Amino acid sequence: MTMTDGGAGTSARVAARVRDLTKTYGKGDAMVRALDGVSLDLVAGEFTAIMGPSGSGKSTLMHCCAALDTATSGEVFLGDRELGRLKDKELTRLRRDEIGFVFQSFNLVPTLSAEENIVLPQSIARRKPDREWFDTVIETVGIRDRLSHRPNQLSGGQQQRVAIARALVGRPAIVFADEPTGNLDSQSGAEVLDLLRRSAADHGQTIVMVTHDPVAASYTDRVVFLADGRIVDELRRPDREGVLEVMARMSAPLAADAER
Repeated sequence: MTMTDGGAGTSARVAARVRDLTKTYGKGDAMVRALDGVSLDLVAGEFTAIMGPSGSGKSTLMHCCAALDTATSGEVFLGDRELGRLKDKELTRLRRDEIGFVFQSFNLVPTLSAEENIVLPQSIARRKPDREWFDTVIETVGIRDRLSHRPNQLSGGQQQRVAIARALVGRPAIVFADEPTGNLDSQSGAEVLDLLRRSAADHGQTIVMVTHDPVAASYTDRVVFLADGRIVDELRRPDREGVLEVMARMSAPLAADAER
């Protein structure tokens, strides 16, 4: 199944494109096909969720799109650049300058303040952040009164807000979020998801989130479902019930196989 325009029409600008992507591990009888011919467009300014059962290939797909892993075959484009054609230094620069990351485990430097963590990528690149945009991001994530605090002085939700600010402050072309609410309570998780949604809606940020949570997926503009390394369905303007319905439909063949 091929998804090419994200359901948003041919006039929508595409932030990233995946074409016939395959990723295998091992050889012979032990070979595992993590991705099996995936084609997908990620529309600029949209919040997209990637869902699927464990082993469906969702994390592998995100890692290939984010230049953290290399596909066995197929193509990944960020804008007009095909990642497979870039040299190591170019990939490093691309990950630093044009891709933002938000992880389940926050990945903050414990000895740095919140503000120092936020501007760390710019500091490494020896660039000063755009102060006007920095202020906009800080207001959006709501942590101005916590900028001098270190991670151990912040709640989990506040740490994830810092991580999101770090991902946004460099104005990347695309932000990848890997289970960003996995270590948060339900209230903090809802606040983080609302923040990601507003980052897309209000600031035109392109966000791709891997999640297993139907509630988290309901905050997005679009949900793409993977099974056995293939795209099997998608929803636009999803709600929790619609996501659960697709997931139940996907799990029905697995349940039937288990009964045999």
